[in-house]
Amino acid sequence: MANQYYSLYIAPANLHQIILGMEYRSVKGFTGWGQLGILLVFLGAGFILAAITQLVIVMQILPAGVSMNKMSDEMMKVMLKPENVGYARLSQVVGTFFLLFIPAILYMLVCHGKNKFWLGFNKHINAAQIVLGFFLIFLANVVANPLAELSKSILTNFPSLNAMGMRLEDAYTEQVTALSNLKSWGEFFMAIIIMAFFPALFEEIFFRGALQNLLERWWKAPLLAVIVTSLIFSFIHMSVFLFLSRVVLGFVLGLMYQRSRNLWVNIIAHFLNNTVAVIQLFWLSKHQTKIEVDKLDPKIPLWGGLIALAITFGLFLLFEKVSAKNRKQIAFEEQDLIEHIDIGHSYPTNKN
Repeated sequence: MANQYYSLYIAPANLHQIILGMEYRSVKGFTGWGQLGILLVFLGAGFILAAITQLVIVMQILPAGVSMNKMSDEMMKVMLKPENVGYARLSQVVGTFFLLFIPAILYMLVCHGKNKFWLGFNKHINAAQIVLGFFLIFLANVVANPLAELSKSILTNFPSLNAMGMRLEDAYTEQVTALSNLKSWGEFFMAIIIMAFFPALFEEIFFRGALQNLLERWWKAPLLAVIVTSLIFSFIHMSVFLFLSRVVLGFVLGLMYQRSRNLWVNIIAHFLNNTVAVIQLFWLSKHQTKIEVDKLDPKIPLWGGLIALAITFGLFLLFEKVSAKNRKQIAFEEQDLIEHIDIGHSYPTNKN
């Protein structure tokens, strides 16, 4: 038992040598495998908590006398009713809170302590990074658009996988339609928080702040860490037809963070991008009787995606340039934290 424990943990007295040496360890002394295991345990616990909490929410509106074999279908039906949209939005934000945010925070506390620097939070950010980040995400969606149609055409050759993709797509469309019923300014501002801010915050903290940071420090291969994280990012969104599209979006988000080293850049740019979508839904809700979710994004030809890809490459070069000074300062701070480690306990807490 002791041998198994020390394969994941090392005494703090040796941390300084280890962090500067060949093998990566966290602030609290956990290996890469140990950190990954801890993150997965918290992710599993978060999944269970999210499911329980969402069940409690839906039970508040579920009609009495529903049999167990019909409960799943009835739960979906009541959550999709327009009059229950408040419960649906609450269920969404609480679910992602427990599934993504809580596991990332607990991972940080266990593996790195209270210093949020190790999740990517710091004060070194400028307006140019945010503006460029917003346009990079926008262009990523343009690049990804033709891939959705390509995926659909390919999957027609695989009937079972295509059928599963259709079911997931229909369920997603129904959920978005229900959540997009924005008839008043109050609902609009609530949607900005629930559908734009919280998803950006929770997703970036987990995928870029916890997972990508872990893989990059562990493997010392930034591009591989970005690719693997983007694949997991897409997989968790549970869409067969949009899998490649979300891989592209996840890759751009991952590369943005890798070049800026500031999670606030990702969170704010991601939030602004989500906000544009909410504004679009609000405008359509005010001017149409029914929102057709599958027609919200214009169909972009392959050549349009290639042009967007070229522009994206150019913007990344500019993003790299405007991030260089901040990135260098963040690297200095990280080195300073390592060199001033408190041998008896941990790194000093971030005072920013």
